[in-house]
Amino acid sequence: MKYIDEYRDPDRARRILKKIKDSVTRPWSIMEICGGQTHSIIRNGIDQLLPDAIRLVHGPGCPVCVTPLETLDRALSIAERPEVVLASFGDMLRVPGSGKDLLTARSEGADVRVVYSPLEALAIARDNPHKEVVFLAIGFETTAPGNAMAVKQAAKEGLNNFSELVSQFMVPPAMKTILSSEQKTVEGFLAAGHVCTITGYEEYESIAEKYHVPIVPTGFEPVDILSGILRVIEMLESGRLGVFNEYSRVVSREGNEVARKTVNEVFEVADRQWRGIGVIPQSGIRLRGEFSSFDAEKKYDVAHIQPDESPLCRSGEVLQGIINPGECGAFGKECTPLDPLGAPMVSAEGTCAAYYKYHKRA
Repeated sequence: MKYIDEYRDPDRARRILKKIKDSVTRPWSIMEICGGQTHSIIRNGIDQLLPDAIRLVHGPGCPVCVTPLETLDRALSIAERPEVVLASFGDMLRVPGSGKDLLTARSEGADVRVVYSPLEALAIARDNPHKEVVFLAIGFETTAPGNAMAVKQAAKEGLNNFSELVSQFMVPPAMKTILSSEQKTVEGFLAAGHVCTITGYEEYESIAEKYHVPIVPTGFEPVDILSGILRVIEMLESGRLGVFNEYSRVVSREGNEVARKTVNEVFEVADRQWRGIGVIPQSGIRLRGEFSSFDAEKKYDVAHIQPDESPLCRSGEVLQGIINPGECGAFGKECTPLDPLGAPMVSAEGTCAAYYKYHKRA
């Protein structure tokens, strides 16, 4: 199948891997931002095939994982109201809140429904005018256009029984935080191709220049990732900085201008709390004032709810690439996919889940 088979070709992957081994002359640390890339790396054994000199650092690009605990607790509080239907992507249902998760709340009678698009949540509101429908709007730049469209459409139709509990993040501020940290070990980045599809990579150019790092947008298949690693290594070895687009079949410098315009109409930049990391200034978006009637946090007055994080969970350090999951004392013991302490153990893009599924024995 075009654009799939050729990016999973073992012979092509071996050739790129040989080029990587021939190119590296000293140790380098490279961070892949996206949790989808992390799973592909671990599932395909890429981290074990690379030369020992190359250290892959797993970044905070799992939207479920960085959704703060207070957002989960607020969603649970809203979901327990008898008049509310809480709509969410399925991977949020098992993420632990302070006391329970949304799946448990549903088993106790809360009307929690899995949807695959915010427009599905909008349809539920349209079909159930006697119910209040709240969509748990999480994600990075990739989900923001759909969430913005849902709010715009609700406003257009006058669907006042629809609202969103927003927890939206942006990747570049997180990269700056990592590069500014005293514990910084990252020397180059694989940027998330699907994020750059929306945003383009123009903003990454100033980051590369300021922090003197190469940044390479790439995809998720083994050949994509190996090609991205090779490009980063070649740039590091030659002393070149800047951005090189290794995902040109999908990504352009400008991104999707229509999607960006829609997001900017509905949302504005704001500080955002990241689970396990803390507040990163100007790293998120929130609904603009003219759309405040669709803001579930205000509508249900849940901003005061504060979380109770497990002291055993070191997911914040995992998300920043400071430690690998195996270095957490609770990994595979107090924290498992069946009884998780943090979101990275249950998310389909979580680093801890990837290590547990593919690396636990190793």
